[in-house]
Amino acid sequence: MKTYGLIGYPLGHSFSARYFADKFTREQIADCQYLNFPIESIDQLPALLEHEKELQGFNVTIPYKQAVFAYLNDLSDEARTIGAVNCVKIAPHGLKGFNTDAYGFSRSLLTLIGDQRPQALVLGTGGASKAVGYVLKQLGISYRLVSRQSGVDRLSYEEVTPEFIQHTPLIINATPLGTFPKIEGCPAIPYEALGPQHFLFDLVYNPAVTEFLKRGAAQGAHTQNGYDMLVGQAEKAWEIWNTPTL
Repeated sequence: MKTYGLIGYPLGHSFSARYFADKFTREQIADCQYLNFPIESIDQLPALLEHEKELQGFNVTIPYKQAVFAYLNDLSDEARTIGAVNCVKIAPHGLKGFNTDAYGFSRSLLTLIGDQRPQALVLGTGGASKAVGYVLKQLGISYRLVSRQSGVDRLSYEEVTPEFIQHTPLIINATPLGTFPKIEGCPAIPYEALGPQHFLFDLVYNPAVTEFLKRGAAQGAHTQNGYDMLVGQAEKAWEIWNTPTL
């Protein structure tokens, strides 16, 4: 049976495993399975590959989107530019890394902002923000990063004033704050400065309405969670795994 899967640690409630199980049933795809592989160290990847002889490809999540580079034989141009891999194809010549987060985010973001290209704030500077930044550059959207500490390429949360927020219509949460089960969390920005001219995008998908989105919606902002992004990246991964020339 052809096997696909997800590596990371911990995995908990995996979107991918549920999504692909439903996809295989819905589309009547036989002899395929998608499994979670919660490995405590990326060093365990070679043993996993040796054990799972039918593995065709796998997704990569926290904390291995960069650590997996050491085990790859090739990279897509996007993954190389972004500096993070969330999809690996197992081919005769070895492992090739891709980044399908960028595709998923771009597709979902455009359903939120349409033809507009507003100034943006990206909350968080981890692996997820790398794909977000890549897409924003591709779309011609200028943006600033926000982190707990300021630096040459980022603002601190203290520097994100109400006045600053009022002139930055697009705000993207690329942190895990607000993710189940700690649903009360949210980035520390002045939500009172938000209004109907704002777009809030949260990469978190569980819960469907995070505290970040809830506070934005209360001010009249347009909101979008991370579910459609995940669907997009999953479908792109499936395409990659099943395209011989990639």
